[in-house]
Amino acid sequence: MLTDFFPRLHRRYSSLPLFGAAMEDFASWSSGHGYHRTLVRRHLRTTRRLDRKLRRRGCKSLGQIPREDLRACSPKDSRDDPNLASTVRLWERYLDERRLLLKPEQTRSELLLNEYCAYLQSVRGAAVLTIKEYCGTSSQLLKHLAYEAGTSRLVDLGRNDIEAFVRVRGERVSRATLQHEIAHLRSFLRFLAARGDIKPGLDNEIDTPHIYTGEQLPRSLPWDTVCAFLASIDRTTPMGLRDYAIFLLIATYGLRSSEIVALKLDDIQWRVAQIRVPQLKGKTPLLLPLTNEVGESIVAYLRRGRPQLRGRELFLRCRAPAGVLKPTAVTEAFQARTKRSGLDIPFQGAHCLRHSYAVHLLCQGTPLKAIGDLLGHISPASTCIYIRLAVEDLRDVALSLPQGCCSNCGEEVRP
Repeated sequence: MLTDFFPRLHRRYSSLPLFGAAMEDFASWSSGHGYHRTLVRRHLRTTRRLDRKLRRRGCKSLGQIPREDLRACSPKDSRDDPNLASTVRLWERYLDERRLLLKPEQTRSELLLNEYCAYLQSVRGAAVLTIKEYCGTSSQLLKHLAYEAGTSRLVDLGRNDIEAFVRVRGERVSRATLQHEIAHLRSFLRFLAARGDIKPGLDNEIDTPHIYTGEQLPRSLPWDTVCAFLASIDRTTPMGLRDYAIFLLIATYGLRSSEIVALKLDDIQWRVAQIRVPQLKGKTPLLLPLTNEVGESIVAYLRRGRPQLRGRELFLRCRAPAGVLKPTAVTEAFQARTKRSGLDIPFQGAHCLRHSYAVHLLCQGTPLKAIGDLLGHISPASTCIYIRLAVEDLRDVALSLPQGCCSNCGEEVRP
């Protein structure tokens, strides 16, 4: 592979003291992850500078490079040397995947959080995403308490410390998010109390912010705006074909971003004209009819937009490094397409298309039970919130005031 990039000077790279033995594999790995030939050559050239920097820091072999030393070679501001910054990030991903990066000793916080993760998985039976969220909040608490300075911070933990942490978090997140984080915090405090690290009962001394039922309306767009948004997507590029298929799926079936990225090629059942949607909240997959428009958009993407990778995921990254999408990628794509469309769309996430789909079905007279089944709702209360958005339909069912009542307050008018 090196001879393909540097026919005459390939030995200059294969003889590097630190990276020389891995340069051949690194070049193949980079090409396999979708990096353009020109970009791979640039990374290989920059590796020579990175090799010198690491040797100055005392690194003797490839398997003895600490992560901190590797990251220290990157400029503080990536704009000062973008080539070196991107090469450091690429080598870090490569060494992580090949398990060649020297692992530092685990800190006190990491050891405690590993035990907490094992507890959530084995005792509580929590899902992977739930464990990640709970441990994230717990990590923030340990950082706030400066747990690395000494375990006595937990022994002396009291109500004032918890309130101070909640106050700091409350300044950074919304009340709804804070409500979830307090639930995470209570679980972690119960775990610590069971271990004997803190005194019991601290989990009951945290106030939860009040979130009232129906406090916020679902974020919905007029259906004409949804259609205009889909029509504004440029389908002459691979990324445009992918984004159009993604947002058409959301607008046609009301799928979540997590369900979009979880779709696999086998979930498109062409012979029976069905889509099998994996449900992350309800374990039973949802079977939906495959419409002609959705089927055509997926076929166009598979033929002219999807990278040729072995993975079975339906939607993949169009830029290097090649791989599967994350739910955040759907949000980023929606924000980029919204700016290009020039439409008045005040929302930042693609979830508004799901809400718009539900309101559109409701205005067409679709029963709430059918809407809930299509959206994968477990509780009918989750579907009833869309009734509040069908304003025109609500006007038709409004009752007139009895004769002799004040039109402003509804109180009886007495002479």
